[in-house]
Amino acid sequence: MNLLPSAPLGATPVRAMTIAGTDSGGGAGVAADLRTFALSGVHGCVAVTAVTVQNSLGVSAVHTIPPEVVAGQIRAVVTDIGVQAMKTGMLANGAIIDAIVDVAAEVGLGRDRAIPLVVDPVCASMHGHQLLAPEAMDTLRDRLIPIATVVTPNLDEVRLITGIDVVDGDTQRQAAVVLHEMGAQWAMVKGGHLRSSPRSADILYDGTEFLEFEHVRIDTPHDHGAGDTLASAMCSALAHGMSVPDAATFAKAWVSESIRWSYPLGKGHGPVNPLWRVAGP
Repeated sequence: MNLLPSAPLGATPVRAMTIAGTDSGGGAGVAADLRTFALSGVHGCVAVTAVTVQNSLGVSAVHTIPPEVVAGQIRAVVTDIGVQAMKTGMLANGAIIDAIVDVAAEVGLGRDRAIPLVVDPVCASMHGHQLLAPEAMDTLRDRLIPIATVVTPNLDEVRLITGIDVVDGDTQRQAAVVLHEMGAQWAMVKGGHLRSSPRSADILYDGTEFLEFEHVRIDTPHDHGAGDTLASAMCSALAHGMSVPDAATFAKAWVSESIRWSYPLGKGHGPVNPLWRVAGP
């Protein structure tokens, strides 16, 4: 795959921000995002939305950050350091989503604005722990998705957001159409959870055409942080100035290699491994 360039030593690299929660086990959330940012030649900035008590077996507690502090982190970085792209992950509740959307208009974040926004609509952990309050789903649909440059749900998230149970390529496309109609400039419906297919296919749609990104399905139980890694890889590519389809191509290849080189950690699910970039064969 073609890798993203790094700035010369001593030069300021492109910048991106993740607006997401922490994972104390280091496999997902801001930890996963910052790994991919750094390995993609991007200086990563952070707006923390929640602190989770988490390990390879699951999430046992969540502490949310006040919405005004989340917005303040975004404002502080954009007005001083500047960023070329942002992504969202775990947002916890509707008040935090409202705060992000409000500050987005102020700093020029979102579709048709200066800073592209990747929305990874994290609703639950891979172990089923609720990471977005149920009452926040309407706020996600009505306020955040309409400002997304690209939204990247997995199949469980698609069902919660659109009500469509994706079982094949046709329903995957139907879901992409609905997400685009909600206001996202591009909708990328990930097919990694569609276990009936021998290949993992993601569908990208902009209201005009469907683009498909395929990779051989990799048989591993260690896929913690895969969604975060794909979204942060796409955010990195957008920060480097790539188009959404080119960013999707890069992100699909990046996360596929990260899954290929995933490793066991703890007693449960291990994380995907973007360190293949520096340690792989």
